[in-house]
Amino acid sequence: MTAKIISGTEVAKEIRAELKIRVDKCKAKGVTPGLVIIRVGDDPASVSYVTGKEQAAEEIGVWSETFVLPETATEGDLLAKVEEMNKAEHVHGILVQLPVPKHINADKVLDLIDPAKDVDGFHPINVGKMLIGDPYFMPCTPYGAVELMIRSGNAPAGKHVVICGRSNIVGKPLMAMLVQKNARGNATITVVHTGTPNMAEYTRQADILVACMGVPEIIKADMVKEGAVVIDVGVNRVGMKPSKKDPNKMVADLRGDVEFGPVSEKASAITPVPGGVGPMTITILMQNTVVAAERHAGVA
Repeated sequence: MTAKIISGTEVAKEIRAELKIRVDKCKAKGVTPGLVIIRVGDDPASVSYVTGKEQAAEEIGVWSETFVLPETATEGDLLAKVEEMNKAEHVHGILVQLPVPKHINADKVLDLIDPAKDVDGFHPINVGKMLIGDPYFMPCTPYGAVELMIRSGNAPAGKHVVICGRSNIVGKPLMAMLVQKNARGNATITVVHTGTPNMAEYTRQADILVACMGVPEIIKADMVKEGAVVIDVGVNRVGMKPSKKDPNKMVADLRGDVEFGPVSEKASAITPVPGGVGPMTITILMQNTVVAAERHAGVA
C-alpha cells in the first residue's frame, strides 16, 4: 500500500478561494477585515512567519498591519499596544507573534487580548468555550488538522483517533475539538505523550493517528496500523540541505514527527512535511479574522 498524499497546500488554496468571496461580502457591507500583528524583536523565524501571514492576508483581501517593538520593549509596552488594538474599531483580529522575549510573560499578554479579537484562539475564554462545545475562535493548527481530515474524505466521526502530544497549542485543543458531539467530531480519542509507557501499543489502534510531539520521526512504521490515516503536525529543523531549485543554495532540512517513507507504505493517507498541516495554520488564521469581521459587519 502506498498512501495517498493529503496536500495541505491544495486544501489551503481551496479555503482561501472561499474566503475571498466572504471578504467581498464584508466589504459590500462597508467592513474590510483587518488583522494586526504585534512582533517583539527580530527573531528570524518570527520575521518569516509574520511575512507569511501578511502575504496570506493580502491574497484574500484582508488588510494587515504589523507593529514591531524592539527586543528591549518592556512587558508594559507590549500590554499597552495590545490594549490600544483592543479599542480600535477597525481592527477585527489581534495576533501577538510568539515567542516573546523571556522578560515578558506571554500568558499575561495573551490573556489581555479581547476574546472577540483573539484570532489565534488562545485566550482562556475561547479555550473554555471550545471545550464545552460552544467555540468562538479555535486554535489554528489543530483546527487546520481537522479541516484536512474532513476535506480529504477522512472525517473523524466514529473513528478511533490517537493523538501523540499534549501541548496547549495542538494536542489538548485537538482532543477538545474531536470529542465534541457534532459532524466535525464524534471520534473516540486517546492521547499519548512522552510519559506514556509503550506508546506503540496505543498508536497501533488508531484509525487516524495525529503526531504532534515535536520530536523528529518519532513515529515509525511498526507503530502504525495498516491502512491508518496519518496527520503529521511536526515541523522539526534537523540541519541544512541543498535547495531543489538551486543546488548551490542551502535550505533548512525539515522533518515531521513521522518517518514519512516507511509509514507512507503502510498508511492509506498521510500529510507531508512540509506542505501538510503547515499551510493550513495561516489559512485558518485568515478564516478566523474573516469570521471576526463578519460578526462585526452582521453577515455571519
